[in-house]
Amino acid sequence: MFGVEESAKQKYSAKIETPIYEPTHEKPHMITLCDGSKTRALVREIDESNLPEDEKKFLRLAANRHSVFNYERIADYYAHATPEMQRLMERSALVIIDFNAAIEQGFVKLCDDIKTQFMEEYKDGKEKY
Repeated sequence: MFGVEESAKQKYSAKIETPIYEPTHEKPHMITLCDGSKTRALVREIDESNLPEDEKKFLRLAANRHSVFNYERIADYYAHATPEMQRLMERSALVIIDFNAAIEQGFVKLCDDIKTQFMEEYKDGKEKY
C-alpha cells in the first residue's frame, strides 16, 4: 500500500501538453469577453466615498483586478479580430500564440518567480511565518 505522498506522485504527472484551441465560427460580442460587474460596483462605492482624489484614483485602478475574463470567448474573438487587435491582445497576454514571445515579454519568467517564491515560503510543507 502506498503512503499519501507516493499515491499523489502516481496520480499526477509533470508532463505538460499545450492545448490546441479550435475557435468557433462566430465572433463573440465584445461585452461577453469580460464580467466587470464587481469592478463597477467597487468603483461606484469608491466614487461615493469621502476619500481624497489620489486615493480614489489608486482604488479605481485596483478595482480592475476584480474583472473576470472569459478566455474561451477571448480566443474566439481573437480568431476574428484585425491584425492590430490581435497584436495588442498578444501584448496583453490575453492569448499566447508564440511561446518565445511570451518569454521575451516576461510572462513565463513571472510564473517561475511565483513558483520560486512559493517554494521559499513553504519549504518542507511548512509556512515560513
